[in-house]
Amino acid sequence: MDEKNNLRANGDRLWDALMEMAKIGPGVAGGNNRQALTDEDSDARHLFKRWCEEAKMTVSVDKMGTMFATRQGTDPDALPVYVGSHLDTQPTGGKYDGILGVLAGLEIVRTLNETGIKTKHPIVVVNFTNEEGTRFPPAMVASGVFSGVHTLDWAYSRKDADGKTFGEELERIGWIGEEDVGSRKMRAFFELHIEQGPILEKENKQIGIVTHGQGLSWLQLTLTGKESHTGSTPMPMRVNAGLGMAQITQLVHDIAIANAPLAVGAVGHCDIFPNSRNIIPGKAVFTVDFRHPEKSTLEAMKAQLKAGAKEIAKNIGLEIEIESVGGFDPVTFDSGCVESIRNAADKLGYSHRDLVSGAGHDACWINRVAPTAMVMCPCVDGLSHNEAEEIYPEWATAGANVLFHAVVETAKITD
Repeated sequence: MDEKNNLRANGDRLWDALMEMAKIGPGVAGGNNRQALTDEDSDARHLFKRWCEEAKMTVSVDKMGTMFATRQGTDPDALPVYVGSHLDTQPTGGKYDGILGVLAGLEIVRTLNETGIKTKHPIVVVNFTNEEGTRFPPAMVASGVFSGVHTLDWAYSRKDADGKTFGEELERIGWIGEEDVGSRKMRAFFELHIEQGPILEKENKQIGIVTHGQGLSWLQLTLTGKESHTGSTPMPMRVNAGLGMAQITQLVHDIAIANAPLAVGAVGHCDIFPNSRNIIPGKAVFTVDFRHPEKSTLEAMKAQLKAGAKEIAKNIGLEIEIESVGGFDPVTFDSGCVESIRNAADKLGYSHRDLVSGAGHDACWINRVAPTAMVMCPCVDGLSHNEAEEIYPEWATAGANVLFHAVVETAKITD
């Protein structure tokens, strides 16, 4: 048993797989552009499927296109342990966000096969569809359908910027499966991910143990004023939607600062109309992203924004509409799964600390239907959703080793 406790993932093989996957859908600056349901996404799926089948796994696909690669356990009635993440990227994405979690799951199976170790519970490696949500908003759509947050029809009706629907594009690339979404039962789900923040690197910690996930609220604001000439309209007579957006952007920042240190907030997407250099904007449409690990604080931040934004609009003479366009409640991950990760990090001698995830992940939705937890490894300068996203091979290896022992402990080694 001591020998089994000392098992390690093959870090070199994992890194080679990451680099091979990164060749599909290359970006323009060293990263990746492999958005959901593109031809590049399909190519990545085919490569992953081939690797899984070479590892003697059975690959299934559900009606959302989510892939499940199963290594059988010794007990056919035992609930499987799931591990994975996503293979899709941002349009200017990195090589590791999501991909590390999927390929580390594959590496677990490859290592078990090499050593001849059997587990009582099956192990299933998952590639969730459209986690990023950059082409078909919102994020984490497939895991949301799996966990009952969204309906299948609603997901199929999501449209990209060209008006193509999720369902049409999933069918076009040939990855609509027959399996009903959410029909699977899980013993547990584990997800390895890069931190996408600077804490682990700054504190020189090898492993992040994610105990909670921040709640998120996306609000879309539409300000309507009056288009007029920038040169000939007197300042007191302007009804400037751009000015309103600027003042509300400052308000968002102030609300986040007032709820420090756990709150964050920013205006992300914004459109100004007619967007001409010599026309005062008559309309502004923009989204506010608020996050906090406590639901009551998140709700209070939203209330502050709505009240303050309405006052700003009134003072300028703008009409205002505020619409909720996405979000989820804060997440508390399963204590048993968290302890499995902590025990693995301790056993392997890795430095670690607890983390609250600031980003949304498939694990946040799956936590609603199965015991779930996350492992994180550092990323250089905390940079992610950027082609310059980077990690070191030893960071990936440490994360994969902790993931390996947490998953295998939960799946239970048998003789």
